[in-house]
Amino acid sequence: MIKHHLLISATVTAVALALSSSVFAFDGWHQQKATVIPGKASGWDYVSVDAARHHVFLGHREEGLQVFDPTLGRVIKVIGNTALNHSDGAVLIPEFDVGISNNEDGTITPFKLSTLEAKPPIKVGDDLDTSHYDPVSKRLVLNMGAQADGTEIVMLDMPSLKEAGRIKVTSKKVEGADSDGKAFFFLAAQDIDKVYKIDSRAGKIVATYDIGSACGRPTAVAVNGADDRVYVSCRGRDAIKPSLVVLNGENGKIVYHAEIGAGNDSIIYDASLKRIFTANGVSANLNVFQVDGPDSYKLLETLGTRAGMRTMAMDTKTHVIYGVAAEGSADTAKPISKVVSPFYANSFFPNTYTVMAFGK
Repeated sequence: MIKHHLLISATVTAVALALSSSVFAFDGWHQQKATVIPGKASGWDYVSVDAARHHVFLGHREEGLQVFDPTLGRVIKVIGNTALNHSDGAVLIPEFDVGISNNEDGTITPFKLSTLEAKPPIKVGDDLDTSHYDPVSKRLVLNMGAQADGTEIVMLDMPSLKEAGRIKVTSKKVEGADSDGKAFFFLAAQDIDKVYKIDSRAGKIVATYDIGSACGRPTAVAVNGADDRVYVSCRGRDAIKPSLVVLNGENGKIVYHAEIGAGNDSIIYDASLKRIFTANGVSANLNVFQVDGPDSYKLLETLGTRAGMRTMAMDTKTHVIYGVAAEGSADTAKPISKVVSPFYANSFFPNTYTVMAFGK
């Protein structure tokens, strides 16, 4: 009888351990805090983080480039006159103590990361979406507005901000980009399902990778320079679902792809955690992938966020991810970006813009 009870007890314990390991076989990412930022009903775009000072920069368009302090739980400053220029977000360049606000009116606003004091805006063109920094060439690479025959990529030397050259690409919808930290820069061309490989020192495109077989509407890019892998998050097109696609940076070969949530606009790769994150505003979730090797990946977990949380950035010291969203509505009397979703919000309610912090 005692042996029988011991056998039952051992079996129950083994089952419990198996269940617990299957239930908890993930990182456990979750929302730690949500802070409402008082304000108007403005749209928004990119988020960036100064990890040295734990400042979160919010591209809040008509409300400017806002600096959010997560410790204080409030916006501590609006950079310069970026509310007038309509900031889409900022690129941060700590090695020069410089931040750059990318403004919808075609200007950039330089400012000091240490003091948050801005210099006068610099006119670059008629329209500007975003910019990226290439640490190899020490150049700022700007995505200008589309023209009839494509898009101009403008390169500015840092820290002088003097123009170093322009590259014309056929895409009329260039999006996210990242550097491998060694020689090349990878830029997503959303409208033609391609990724440009750019030598920004030489000022030329060295390769164009067609990824349309697995990726529709490539939007965001993060590069794992150590493994020479390019991570691209894609919104999907026709029968091709929203997906994460991994490219061999040397030859453009697709080595992995998997489905992600809808409405993606940003991707993060954390080399120390060996994790890839995709923020998906239509599905209102955040996918977490584990990196097991250059060609080996697996979806680890997916956590719920909020509708519209499509952009995010990580504090690389605390490994906290910050994303933003606001309560919105698809007003049928106004144009709706139906390529993203037939019900994509185009109007937002005042005092609902929220900064969310995710950790584990």
